[in-house]
Amino acid sequence: MSNKQKVLVTGGAGFLGSHLCDRFLDEGFEVIAMDNLITGSLSNIAHLFGRDGFTFVKHDVTNYTFVEGNLDYILHFASPASPIDYLKLPIQTLKVGALGTHKILGLAKEKKARVLIASTSEVYGDPLEHPQTEDYWGNVNPIGFRGVYDEAKRFMEAMTMAYHRYHGVETRIVRIFNTFGPRMRLEDGRALPAFASQAINGEDITVFGDGSQTRSFTYVDDLIEGIYRLLFSEEVNPVNIGNPQEISILDFAKEIIELTGSSSKIAFKDLPKDDPKVRRPDISKAKEVLGWEPQVERRAGLKVTLEYFKEQIHGVPQT
Repeated sequence: MSNKQKVLVTGGAGFLGSHLCDRFLDEGFEVIAMDNLITGSLSNIAHLFGRDGFTFVKHDVTNYTFVEGNLDYILHFASPASPIDYLKLPIQTLKVGALGTHKILGLAKEKKARVLIASTSEVYGDPLEHPQTEDYWGNVNPIGFRGVYDEAKRFMEAMTMAYHRYHGVETRIVRIFNTFGPRMRLEDGRALPAFASQAINGEDITVFGDGSQTRSFTYVDDLIEGIYRLLFSEEVNPVNIGNPQEISILDFAKEIIELTGSSSKIAFKDLPKDDPKVRRPDISKAKEVLGWEPQVERRAGLKVTLEYFKEQIHGVPQT
C-alpha cells in the first residue's frame, strides 16, 4: 500500500492540468488526472502513462465523482477556458462551474481533502480598476456572450467560500491571468495561438479593434509554481497569479511576427462585444503571502512556445 499523498487534478488532460500532473508527480505525489476530453487531449499526458503513481480517469465531473481510498488534495481545473471553447460550449461551461464545482467540493468534504479551484482574471470583466487587485469586485455583463464563463467562475468562487465557511472545507482560490506555454492548443482562439499559427503559416495576423487593448502574459512554469505555493499556503481568499508586465495586443502581434521571422501583415477586425480593454494583475498579495513573482521573461517563454507550435504545425521538431 502506497504511503504517497494523493492528488486529484480535474481537467488533468488540459493545458494547465497536464503541467500540474507533471509537477505533482515530480514532487512525489500519487496523481489522478480526471478529464472528459471535450477540450483536453490525451496527447498532453501521453508521456505520463506507465509512470509510477499516475492514473487517468475519463469522467465528467458534473456527474457524481468517486475516488477510491484516501485523497489529500484536489486541484479543480475542469472547464473550457478559451473564448472559442466556452462560446461553442456555453451550457457545459456553466455546468462545470456550478455542478462540477459542487461535486468536487462535496468530494473534498467527504475525503477531508484540501481543494484549490482555478478561477480567472475574467471575474474582473472589463475592469474599471487598473491594475486589478483581489479586492476589486469586477465589471461583468452577466447576460453577454462572455458571461457564461465569467459568471461560472464567479459562482465557483462563491460556492467555494460557502463550503469553506459552512462546512469547514480547506479551500484555496487562484485567479489566473493569461498564461502561455507548450501544450496550448493552436485552435483555442486566444491571442498567442492564433497569432502564432497565422505567423508561422505566413497569413495575415488578425487584431481585433485597433489593438490598443492590453494583456499580460505569464509563462506556464511560473503559473504552476504559484499554484503549488498557494495550495500549501494558509491563504483562503483569492490570489492573483499573473505577470504584471503589460503589452498592447498590437505590439504583441508585432512581437510574434518578429520572433517567428514571418512576413505576415496585420489585419484589423471589429472588437468583440465585452472584450476587456485592459488586463494586468496586481500581484502584491502573491509576493507577500507566497513569496512568488514571475521569473520567466515573456520573450524567453515565447521562444520555447513558438518552437512547440512550429512542431505542431509542421509535425517535426524545428532546428
